Amino acid sequence: MKRILIVEDDPAILKGLATTLKGEHFEVLTATDGEEGYQMAQRENIDLIILDVMLPRKNGQDICRDLRKEGNQTPILMLTSKKKETDEVLGLELGADDYVTKPFSIHKLLARINALLRRKGVIAKDIEAYSFGNVQVDFKKMEASKNGKPLKLTAREFKVLKFLIQHEREAVTRDMLLDEVWGYESYPDTRTVDNFILSLRKKIEDDPSNPTHLLTIPTVGYKFVK
Repeated sequence: MKRILIVEDDPAILKGLATTLKGEHFEVLTATDGEEGYQMAQRENIDLIILDVMLPRKNGQDICRDLRKEGNQTPILMLTSKKKETDEVLGLELGADDYVTKPFSIHKLLARINALLRRKGVIAKDIEAYSFGNVQVDFKKMEASKNGKPLKLTAREFKVLKFLIQHEREAVTRDMLLDEVWGYESYPDTRTVDNFILSLRKKIEDDPSNPTHLLTIPTVGYKFVK
């Protein structure tokens, strides 16, 4: 389970983020001021930091700068209510990996979080075989079965399914799937992803119209649930 530290002094935002991330099966640590958050980032084993810019005792930009000076390379996603481009650029120059401007969509934030974790290599370990429900998949042999009967999956369907399983219970955007499965050189329309998901549902779901494994996240993409 990935550990995310949220450093945010607004109680409503902090509670909302913590609840959402716990629902996505992240372990969540929280701090309400900059100095506390800075010390936790130094002390704890953290996979990603969500860092507000405007904080009491120590602001987010100073935290980011000091952590990077110490060699701490934990991915940092900065939250800012400032709309000036210079503030956002400064955060990135100080070592932040990404930023989101308030108010923000929680789906957009989840997509950014997963993209950062994926880029830093803390997600997506390789898998050779996997079972869920009444489905068995051998990715090494490119074989699949349901209730003991063979399933005919295309090579790309195997890749789509594997990527979703590697990111179990995480929000996976259509663009993430296009980047990882199709690649930039043959960049199709995002509707292509929807068609592949529809095809996979027909093959692996007991009721494709009411899926239990390949779930849709409105406006974002998909999520695999075992």
